[in-house]
Amino acid sequence: MPWSADRTRVLVTRALALAAMILGAAGAARADGDASGTVPRLDEAQALRAGQAVIGRTIGEHTLLDRQGRPVRLADYRGKPLLVSFVYTGCFQVCPANTRLLLEAVKGLDRLFGPERYNVVSIGFNQPFDSPTALRAFAAQHRIARPNWEFLSPPAASVAALTADFGFRYLATPAGFDHVVGVTVVDAQGRIVNQVYGERVNAQQLGEPLKLLLGQSPAGAPPRLGDMIERVRILCTVYDPDTGEYRTNWALAAEVVMGLAFFATVGAYLIAEWRGRRRSAAGAPALAALPAGEPGA
Repeated sequence: MPWSADRTRVLVTRALALAAMILGAAGAARADGDASGTVPRLDEAQALRAGQAVIGRTIGEHTLLDRQGRPVRLADYRGKPLLVSFVYTGCFQVCPANTRLLLEAVKGLDRLFGPERYNVVSIGFNQPFDSPTALRAFAAQHRIARPNWEFLSPPAASVAALTADFGFRYLATPAGFDHVVGVTVVDAQGRIVNQVYGERVNAQQLGEPLKLLLGQSPAGAPPRLGDMIERVRILCTVYDPDTGEYRTNWALAAEVVMGLAFFATVGAYLIAEWRGRRRSAAGAPALAALPAGEPGA
């Protein structure tokens, strides 16, 4: 039978009709699944409880790969506060949007604290698809090339233990993964101190716990004047909702410095008084022990 344009049109029409029928059936099946409750949904309340339950926990030993495929231990980040977010590179809505918002927050935090004072990591939990190559492409897509921010890929076998350590819950669905969006704040000793939840994370939400961590004196370190001044500056910063950034409140900083100077002066005076009384008390028995009639020295 010779091939003709009419026959081609008929076959194309039938193919389009069949495709429409298949898509319609799939849509109906999805709608029936939603109506019957068979589509898996993450228990958000349970996920939030799991996140809160790990606060105070020290993160275990986990070795991941950076964007170049080099091994990185999470323990290597100790010594500075750490912000941790979980993403999957196949996401087209929530993870990219949250990563862009986190980028804007980090820009503001870098200007306030300096990028050398803390670190950020984004961990791809959808293994083996969130490979170092995929995370490198994800970071490049969002133009993230900051010195204190790395994207890490864990081995598939360690994902369960890693996410459990951070209290991060997720559930596979036909559309990808259902998970709570947030950032975990870890202190310099590797302990989880805060969970910042929400799809619109900003510099204020992350800046407040970072201020507290960076305002603390390092354990066992001798106090230095420069470090003390920097901690006072950090603790005296305020969030400006108009600009979406932090700024140093120098008036408050001056009040804190004057208050510290006052207490230091009072402390020095009390110490001097205590030493004078101690010397007087030590000299009184010696005078009392001299024989009667002999003048004291």
